[in-house]
Amino acid sequence: MGLNDTAWQALFDKYHILDVIAAEGRFAISAAQIKEYREPRLMTKFDHRVNLPEVFARNHLAILPVTRGDYVISTFHAYEEFPWTDKEPKRISIPSHLQTLSPKFLVSEAIALNCANACGILSDFLEEDTLVPTVSGRMSSGAFEFYIDTEGGRQMLGVSNSQIEIDAAYEGMRCLALFEAKRDLSEDFLVRQIYYPMRVWSTRITKPVKPVFLVFSNGVFHLCQYAFTDTAHYNSLRLVKQKSYAIAAEIALSDIENLLKTTALEQEPSVSFPQANSMARIINLTELLYEKPMTRQDITTEYAFDERQTNYYTDAGRYLDLIEKGTEKGNVTYWLSDLGRHMMELSYRERQLAIITQILKHRAFRETLKVCLQCGEMPDAQTVVEIMKRSNLYQVKSDSTFYRRSSTIIGWVKWILSVVEV
Repeated sequence: MGLNDTAWQALFDKYHILDVIAAEGRFAISAAQIKEYREPRLMTKFDHRVNLPEVFARNHLAILPVTRGDYVISTFHAYEEFPWTDKEPKRISIPSHLQTLSPKFLVSEAIALNCANACGILSDFLEEDTLVPTVSGRMSSGAFEFYIDTEGGRQMLGVSNSQIEIDAAYEGMRCLALFEAKRDLSEDFLVRQIYYPMRVWSTRITKPVKPVFLVFSNGVFHLCQYAFTDTAHYNSLRLVKQKSYAIAAEIALSDIENLLKTTALEQEPSVSFPQANSMARIINLTELLYEKPMTRQDITTEYAFDERQTNYYTDAGRYLDLIEKGTEKGNVTYWLSDLGRHMMELSYRERQLAIITQILKHRAFRETLKVCLQCGEMPDAQTVVEIMKRSNLYQVKSDSTFYRRSSTIIGWVKWILSVVEV
């Protein structure tokens, strides 16, 4: 159980929070009360549903700020699933004279936004010829009321001078776009992050306000534009547009075929065979570890993982020799290997080829890719399992485990093919 889990359970016990919610539909709590057990900023920041403390998750609860020092807990429908698709991203290029916007330097949300603007991504997505960066940072919400859906029906909340934060705003002739930028690929997001800023700026200007999520990882920008059909209703959001843009890596099919010929097979490591289907999320994790080592709890808390996913994805990084694992001050800690750090510092094209090389050192992935290229389509799970059984995998014995892990092979091979530019 993490520190937030323990602290929140103590608060729930002390103030009989579940009893109050059952009787009144909500529980109001102050920062001072929360601070009795832990710093409020650490106890109230849950950007994804999976980050919620156990007592919240178990009882389908969420927490929202209503002033600078007050919060409300209820069975709020506070999160929304991201609409990720496998649609081919549009290829873009970074202007050659901008040396500071090389992918290896895109280490923050702010720099990623600057890169997206410099590459014309924002103009293309928003359909504006000229965009000017305007408001950003922390500011007051002012006062407004809104409705939000709960397990027991719709509730009204009043917000008064709560703190909001805008990662970036770009204004054009026809609209103001408010951006929430992320570097972690996740399954959902906290609607408040775009709803509160939208409410604030919709009353201050006459142009339409467009809330946009931008998620950046490994040279790919994912943008989702939302609208609220009823600005007074938190849950009235709908997806208006979704589009992805990828920095051109100039990788041809012949490059992949050459790696198949020249990459030497290696003995399977004594690490659990991966059960982590998304190569994009593995690379995303290595990008975060490039900045600093992280404990298992850090990754689970800061990234959109539960503890089981943390184990799966860190093990996948260890399997590829990109991540190392140890114990520091009693905590399980992960950091990039020398190879992983070297790969993160390569040019974008060379990084992709280096990651593919690490995958193709393993027979099960290599043989599956060969079959895929020969047949012109992805082999079925049964064919992949037959390849796996010939590949001397570490501690994979039962048929059910073979079939579960086959989805990882299919996912990684699809990723390899996705970097090829036709």
